[in-house]
Amino acid sequence: MQLAVAGAPSAVLLRRFARAALQTSARARCEITLRVVGAVESKRLNGRFRRRDRATNVLSFAYGGGSGDVILCHPVIAREARAQGKALRAHYAHLVVHGVLHLRGHDHLRKTDAERMEKAEIRILMRLGYGDPYAAGETVK
Repeated sequence: MQLAVAGAPSAVLLRRFARAALQTSARARCEITLRVVGAVESKRLNGRFRRRDRATNVLSFAYGGGSGDVILCHPVIAREARAQGKALRAHYAHLVVHGVLHLRGHDHLRKTDAERMEKAEIRILMRLGYGDPYAAGETVK
């Protein structure tokens, strides 16, 4: 857990979200770093690895076997939560789960894969006590 900016939910809570996503597949030993960053770092990483010149809410870097890094951009997540009328904690839960599922091999490039990933996210978030993040029109970029 790395917190490079203030304002994110506690490290304990973020770990809980990540562990919930790991329970959806085989529990092979893996190492995951969650890093909460500011807009400058997110924009730099998004530009370097995705060729997009803007900060984004979540980036995942898989290293194999379910291990990897999940980068969460606090200013983007906070802005999206406000715009969508969602609790910041609920939006973080969704994006941590989304990022960890990417590390576990999920993707959303094809419609069928996106539907499978969304169903997994909804199932995990419901277990955590949150509602369907897509019911309110949320998008993950």
